[in-house]
Amino acid sequence: MLVTGFCFVAVNGIVRGLEGAVPAPQAAFIRFLFGLVFLAPLLVPALRTGFSPHVWRLLTLRGALHVVAVIAWFYAMSRITVAEVTAIGFLNPIVVTIGAALFMGERLAARRIAAVGVAVVGALIVLRPGLRELDPGHLSQVLASLAFGGSYLVAKRITQHVAPAVVVAMMSLTVSIGLAPIAWAVWVPPTWGQVAWLGLVAAFGTAGHYAMTRAFAVAPMTVTQPVTFLQLIWASLVGVFIFHEPLDGWVILGGGLMIGAICYITWREAQLRARARTTVAATAAE
Repeated sequence: MLVTGFCFVAVNGIVRGLEGAVPAPQAAFIRFLFGLVFLAPLLVPALRTGFSPHVWRLLTLRGALHVVAVIAWFYAMSRITVAEVTAIGFLNPIVVTIGAALFMGERLAARRIAAVGVAVVGALIVLRPGLRELDPGHLSQVLASLAFGGSYLVAKRITQHVAPAVVVAMMSLTVSIGLAPIAWAVWVPPTWGQVAWLGLVAAFGTAGHYAMTRAFAVAPMTVTQPVTFLQLIWASLVGVFIFHEPLDGWVILGGGLMIGAICYITWREAQLRARARTTVAATAAE
């Protein structure tokens, strides 16, 4: 999870460094093209095997949501600080929690509702609407978080039919196809340096997701989730020392509240799963 955090902060830093020189849809398109190269060994066999019409509909829906998310995220990175993008991004798992209750029938008990409320308060502290003028980048990152959350919910459905690695590979394909006409409409000739930086974004992003998957495989979520907060610290330091952005204590406070809420929800879910396993074991023993 430490490596994951470094990789994701590197992604944020590189995109911030481009400072919007490449339009957001075009930058996202180039990034996902590189991702296709990395994931081709998984993608080709999956396409040869094929999917049912239902799975294709889910894959298309996820691709559409992710197209909205990545365009909004790239745009936000060109407008607001690295720390703000990172902190607002912590809304993703909260959106997933609410969406799972609304659309998948998962139970949302009082304690989890309270934790979601704390996370929303944290987001409001980061944004501080009414106390300062909100940049379009703030609203764009909120949209990105909502779209990413929707994408992850659809991915959860897809994993009932398809292996997780194939889900990731197909996401790169559908997002690349969805971004292509939008990128074409705003295309500006990129420099080789910009293309190389976006290649690094794809490399760090892929490495970050791989490291996160490995962490989830060897340790419970209750151990890995708290480490996520370090991403906000590193992002703040990158912003201060590389991009000379101000260190905003409100962003740290709000992000901390969101991570605390996420950790509580994760811990509570782990407790409930352990209790369910114990009940099943006891019933089997009888």
